[in-house]
Amino acid sequence: MFDFLKKETKKEESMEVKLSSPANGTVISIEEVADPVFSQKMMGDGYAVIPTDGKIYSPVTGKVVSVFPTKHAIGIELSNGVEVLLHMGLDTVELNGGPFTTTVAEGDQVTPETLVSTVDLAALEAAGKNNAMVVVFTNMDKVAEFSLSVKGQASASAEIGTLTAKP
Repeated sequence: MFDFLKKETKKEESMEVKLSSPANGTVISIEEVADPVFSQKMMGDGYAVIPTDGKIYSPVTGKVVSVFPTKHAIGIELSNGVEVLLHMGLDTVELNGGPFTTTVAEGDQVTPETLVSTVDLAALEAAGKNNAMVVVFTNMDKVAEFSLSVKGQASASAEIGTLTAKP
């Protein structure tokens, strides 16, 4: 009898998604990222993790919509329409995929338990590259609210915040 109420509730629930740490390491705000393109939110709001190992997981549940040819970045679309960019390291496009072993492809469904890439952190360091794993919401016009509830040490796949999309 009240099925229309159930549908509306379900729709609102899907607007909020959980955000996870893409790696074991230290969660920082996007303003702390050592690159003005990210820290000044030119690409959108988000957060980053300074990893302690090279296993990189999806920060969200969604569908992979792009894997950059240089393997340094992965685009994921959430069920609520928000687009998430996982950018591995800073200025790493110049490395032409060298330190990255990407394990997902366009069209794959991913969760925070999905290993999306393995990064050779020693190779990043040897190349003089910052190893921040940056998570950015690239279509902020669809974001109603973003909250980072954890800063500091976090385990890979641990919930560290939420994002709510505009209806």
